[in-house]
Amino acid sequence: MRETTPLAPSTAEAAAATDRLAAWVIGALTVIVIGGVALAIYVPRGGHADASSWLPAINASLNGTAAVLLGTGYVLIRRRRIAAHRACMIAAFAASSLFLITYLIHHARVGSVPFHGAAWLRPVYFGLLVPHIVLAALVVPLALTTIYRAWRGRFDRHRRLARVTLPIWLYVSVSGVLVYVLLYHSGH
Repeated sequence: MRETTPLAPSTAEAAAATDRLAAWVIGALTVIVIGGVALAIYVPRGGHADASSWLPAINASLNGTAAVLLGTGYVLIRRRRIAAHRACMIAAFAASSLFLITYLIHHARVGSVPFHGAAWLRPVYFGLLVPHIVLAALVVPLALTTIYRAWRGRFDRHRRLARVTLPIWLYVSVSGVLVYVLLYHSGH
């Protein structure tokens, strides 16, 4: 058995330190993302929705792409096709990350976009939007932690968290497309 000194921490101590650093980074990224979204939406500006009218469609496409990749990744892991699963999940994370970038650009230009659809659709719209917003904030640390656990080879912990992360991430991706349709295509 090898003795450790203060200058040479054990492997377990090093792993714990790495996990603490990862948790801090994931927490910081979560705060940055949520803060960035809040600033982009709620800081007053002079723009209007037509200033970047093509971005909402891109956002919806990226959300839809993420949903398809997440579903495909789930099917692939159930079939034990690990490399293909990994590729799909990385691609889903990339699509969601690109979505976040284009979403921030759009809302930095136009701020909050009010719902102008039919009055009877308002409860449907807000019924989708409110959990979408809450779960979108929650999916940031969940997805990052799930990916981190896979990257570190902690597949038992990855699998446990992925069972929570996947349905939330899927809801956020699919409801994002539905929110887009209701916001931009339900009448103006």
